[in-house]
Amino acid sequence: MKDKYQFLVNFIVRAILGMGIIFFANQFFVHKEIAVKVGFNAVSFLVSGCLGLPGVAMLYGIVAMPIL
Repeated sequence: MKDKYQFLVNFIVRAILGMGIIFFANQFFVHKEIAVKVGFNAVSFLVSGCLGLPGVAMLYGIVAMPIL
């Protein structure tokens, strides 16, 4: 039971921090006039919760691919 609770808390903390990073990164890119923006949705929440910071970087990599 304790492992499930710890996993759930860890997932939620990573997801919230990941969404915060997405928010501030979007603001930064808008300020610098760079056309890269990751949306706030369930997929972003799940990816950042499961994978953490590498997942957020992957989302930005997927969005930036057409620009390259």
